[in-house]
Amino acid sequence: MTSRAFIRMRISRRKLVTGNAPIGSDKYVKLVAAYVINPMTLIIGIDPGSRVTGYGVIASVGSRQDYVTSGCIRTADKTTLPQKLHEIFTGVSQIIAEYSPDELAIERIFMARSAESALKLGHARGVAIVAAVNQGIPVFEYEARKVKQAVVGNGAATKDQVQNMVKTLLKLPSDPQKDAADALAIALTHINTQFTLARMDGGSQTFRRGRIVDQ
Repeated sequence: MTSRAFIRMRISRRKLVTGNAPIGSDKYVKLVAAYVINPMTLIIGIDPGSRVTGYGVIASVGSRQDYVTSGCIRTADKTTLPQKLHEIFTGVSQIIAEYSPDELAIERIFMARSAESALKLGHARGVAIVAAVNQGIPVFEYEARKVKQAVVGNGAATKDQVQNMVKTLLKLPSDPQKDAADALAIALTHINTQFTLARMDGGSQTFRRGRIVDQ
């Protein structure tokens, strides 16, 4: 999966567009037409951290979300903070280059255990945001409590609860890594937030390719 075109072909044609419908059948034509009306949007979620940064990519077509990939960028234990930040920046840049998401959603700092922890988290967030902006990707921020509320229904949900709900919502065969699950939850929150905003005026707008547009 090294190009956006291949990813979209693999996901949209096999899972989202034609399914098992025979080529040329009425069902096939209707499914392709539906895809043209609601083209795919790729969202990458980022859960930043100076030691572990989780990421998750979700494909959205209309009100449907499909899992694409997820994982963690782990920095070396004995490196300096600037070196860790370089590793995070490089890792996020590589993921963006490979999957070409339409938008990036990232956790907003609300509180941390200490001023030092908040500072390190802020640095990690900063380099991830710069990686996105450098490649022309719009960035959206969500507080952890809002993400938990949107995905689990409880703003004080535990990491285990978030992990389990992400697995359920995306129909994953097994639990994703916890930091990756948090990133997927951030991406889901962004998709659902934008979709809700697009429907607020009675359905005259829709969320398409990372934008709210008139239908």
